Amino acid sequence: MKSIATPILKIMQLHEEAQLPKEATAGSVGLDLSSISSVEVLPNRIVPTAYMVRTGIALEIPKGYHGKVFLRSSTGAKTKLRLANGTGIIDSDYRGELLLLVENIGQYSEYISKGQRIAQLILEKNEAFKISVVNKLSDTERGTAGIGSTGN
Repeated sequence: MKSIATPILKIMQLHEEAQLPKEATAGSVGLDLSSISSVEVLPNRIVPTAYMVRTGIALEIPKGYHGKVFLRSSTGAKTKLRLANGTGIIDSDYRGELLLLVENIGQYSEYISKGQRIAQLILEKNEAFKISVVNKLSDTERGTAGIGSTGN
């Protein structure tokens, strides 16, 4: 029986003060990501573009995988900070610094402290698929009924 090798995520520290991503507990699926500097994040009604928060690390994601970046639940519960792109996707061929696109949906400034854990990274295996251009899609009970069509 052929054994499947465990994928290896390679991490390079680009800044001497960068914190390496790590699991908070033995049962954590995600690796916590931290800011390498303190940042005041003004409300998006004042600054209409996202802030790029530096992590000071670069990744080599194994071929056949991709990274997903999510906001830590404690960041979402305690602040009005959000990842501007909802979920960040990191392709396996990207070698640049991991940047977090952050916005403030609140009324007042939010502060990210140097070393603060604000997001988390998970690895996910790519699923192969093919594309087929067709003239008709299969029928379903729902059909083309859109947002709100299945109730509240």
